[in-house]
Amino acid sequence: MLAVLTGVMVLQGQLTPKLGLDLAGGTTVTLTAKTESGKTPPATQMDQAVKIMTQRVNGLGVSDAEVAKQGSSNIVVNVPGQGQDGVVQLIGTTAKLQFRQVFAAADGKPNAAAPAPTPTTTGKDAKKDKDKKDKSASPSPSTSPSGTATPRGRALSEALAAPTPQPSGSAPGTPAPATSGTPQLQVPPVQPSGADYTGIDDKAVIKQFEELNCYKADKRVPGANDPARKFVVSCDQKEEGGQVSKYILGPVRVLGEQVSDASAMPPDATQGQSSWWVSMKFKSQGGREFGEVTADAYQAYQANPGDPRGQVAIVLDGQVVSAPQIRSGAITGGTAQIDGPPESFTQSYANDLANVLKYGALPLEFTQSSIDEVSSTLGSDQLRGGLIAGAIGLALVVLYCLFYYRGLGIVAVLSLLVAAGITYLSVVILGENMGFRLSLPHIIGLIVSIGITADSFIVYFERLRDELRAGRKLRPSVEVAWKRARRTILVADAVTFLAALVLYFLAVGGVAGFAFAMGLTTLIDIVVVFFFTKPLVALLSRTQFFGRGHPMSGLDPRRLHKATPAPAVRTSKQEV
Repeated sequence: MLAVLTGVMVLQGQLTPKLGLDLAGGTTVTLTAKTESGKTPPATQMDQAVKIMTQRVNGLGVSDAEVAKQGSSNIVVNVPGQGQDGVVQLIGTTAKLQFRQVFAAADGKPNAAAPAPTPTTTGKDAKKDKDKKDKSASPSPSTSPSGTATPRGRALSEALAAPTPQPSGSAPGTPAPATSGTPQLQVPPVQPSGADYTGIDDKAVIKQFEELNCYKADKRVPGANDPARKFVVSCDQKEEGGQVSKYILGPVRVLGEQVSDASAMPPDATQGQSSWWVSMKFKSQGGREFGEVTADAYQAYQANPGDPRGQVAIVLDGQVVSAPQIRSGAITGGTAQIDGPPESFTQSYANDLANVLKYGALPLEFTQSSIDEVSSTLGSDQLRGGLIAGAIGLALVVLYCLFYYRGLGIVAVLSLLVAAGITYLSVVILGENMGFRLSLPHIIGLIVSIGITADSFIVYFERLRDELRAGRKLRPSVEVAWKRARRTILVADAVTFLAALVLYFLAVGGVAGFAFAMGLTTLIDIVVVFFFTKPLVALLSRTQFFGRGHPMSGLDPRRLHKATPAPAVRTSKQEV
């Protein structure tokens, strides 16, 4: 087993354990909740936010991270390791997902020359203004709507679709009936400013849309994340170069709370996926609502293929992730997928997006009040003291075993070394594959486990010595003693493991780390006793040194009988 674990450790290229926040430093960030009214957020929403953030931490596989509420409006997140700013940002992401129908779309640049929608004129001036507006609103040939979309920053393969691989049977340009199969979805070209605002009864939204600049660094639009607003203005997510679009979006048709599951999926050529993508499943209500909004968009597309109302926008935290056009019918299967070009929809991006969608949206919006890098100096000093204490304790256990059990104590020492080796290799492998990080509570649990492991050896050795005191030979005594000691060892380790398990699930932070280490070493103790200690004793019983009961073997029958006190005999004066 040692050879196998060593081989795994070498193959994965990680030879030392990963250290936790107290030993290797890390990042500490304070997130402050804010409400629209400016009042203190409700305690129930803060507790829900802590729960969701903790689930996201566990979903990312980050070990020894802590999420705790501080005061009435702050949440403190401690993430071990350097360069964890991205993890902290993901944990604090609001992740409010909305599906809205698009009502207008344009390039993200502001149109300062566009007339405000409020003034009206009559007579010749009205006709002149109308001609001027029609002229400015006429799209150029390069931007006119067509059946095939043109590039706009994010690749046109970005889409929202049903996950079945069958293509649509309709010919190009021919409207297809509503179906639950895979619609042929593409993001259409954006319209220039001065687009058709039919159906939009909010003049302030139109003005905001005309003046919005989506090419600036901060593209968050006030109110874009408010589900109560009938119409909102939103930008594309930030792009590195390329064209960025802005949108007027209609009422929320599906909320992110209706997403029951989300998973990151690898590229799949059979489904036409050239990049990573996210598969979503809706709850029953969300599936019905999603079918309704895609049906409305499809009707708009049938009436006019260039109408932006044929698009459904996927809005995450007030920004449009994708706004695909529904060209092949309503999506009524209760599932959908979000994909994009390989350069932006990487495995990391897909995993992060699936994680925030899977564990739900935060009930509050948070801002980073402070973010600090934590030093490991204090933890290193404590680690040094803990290792010294552990070494002293181990040395005392070894000396006791050698003094009391003599040659048999060597078996105990070798078993402890094997257990230590398996523990080290397990910690390294878990750190590389599951994000496990060794912290001071873990080390305390490992040191305490020295006594637990030694107890198992003592139980077996004492059973063996009892058999020899009864006059049996060594070789049969090895098997008889093992049958009696095995049950005791299993019961004792089972009780310890159950205690560690309960403590792990009920506690948090350092206490949970201590419980994890104790549970891990308890399992290792069973493996060592069953597959190393007992076979080694059976092998040594065949040698002359142990088989004939050498005085230094610890199994000398004469010494064992002498060590057993004779029963006391009570006498009286009359008998004397």
